[in-house]
Amino acid sequence: MTIHLSSGLPALGVLTAEGLAVSAGDRAPAGFCRIGLLNLMPDKITTETQFARLLALCGRDCELVLMRPSGHRCRHAPEGHLAAFYRTWADIVPDGLDGLIVTGAPVETLAFEEVDYWRELTGILDWAAANALPSMHVCWAGQAALHHYHGVGKHGLPQKQFGVYEQSILAERHRLLVGMPERFPVPVSRHTDVCAADLARARGLAVLVASPESGLCMVEDRRRRALCVFNHFEYDAGTLAREYERDIAAGRPVRPPVNCDLDGAGRTAPNPAWRGVAARLFANWIAGVGALAPC
Repeated sequence: MTIHLSSGLPALGVLTAEGLAVSAGDRAPAGFCRIGLLNLMPDKITTETQFARLLALCGRDCELVLMRPSGHRCRHAPEGHLAAFYRTWADIVPDGLDGLIVTGAPVETLAFEEVDYWRELTGILDWAAANALPSMHVCWAGQAALHHYHGVGKHGLPQKQFGVYEQSILAERHRLLVGMPERFPVPVSRHTDVCAADLARARGLAVLVASPESGLCMVEDRRRRALCVFNHFEYDAGTLAREYERDIAAGRPVRPPVNCDLDGAGRTAPNPAWRGVAARLFANWIAGVGALAPC
């Protein structure tokens, strides 16, 4: 199927070179599933390309709409790129969305309420829940959604959880996990964690996937149509290596990512070991976009 992107977006050339079906223009043709990506990651271009790739593999025609917080100044992305390709939530609402993805963000060590776009983000979360908009919240955004909706806190880790960890499915017949193996690897990169014990005090949450080594991976809030994914299915083969090099260059105390060959060939290849599982997860999630909200 086809992923529709804004004309001139760098992801166009990357995905076309990979042989994926891509179209470009101001607006997708009728019938495309319109997915908003609230991109909070510092490397905007890499992140938008990674999510565009997974949507291109989901088996449904999709349009990717890039968004950013209106009151936040991004220091790592070219302002020209943001001005050309990104819109704010207020710009998006009149045209509507079929689904929402919120990325992780490098703000884990801050209290949620100290993040400068926290009020805007919670407003978006409330709008999505009130309008039964299917949403996927990745890494820090998953923690943020659980905190906002349920008061669930996060816990600092003694060192960065960093590498590729095997995950296990805990809800075998769940529609989001159809076609996925019982165990599979996924990249993990975070300084904080949500404990399964803390979820027991919240109502309506279901743990779908977890790891004895890296903890929770996927939690569903079915009533709000929200999926919290604490790990990075979207990463390509070289992302963890690039993060490690960035942290070392910045003088941060970080160990090398586990189960990750930093010197191996093909580290920028778009098809790492977890790509098939990631594509299946996104296909299952997209299959539920547009369906009636659960009672």
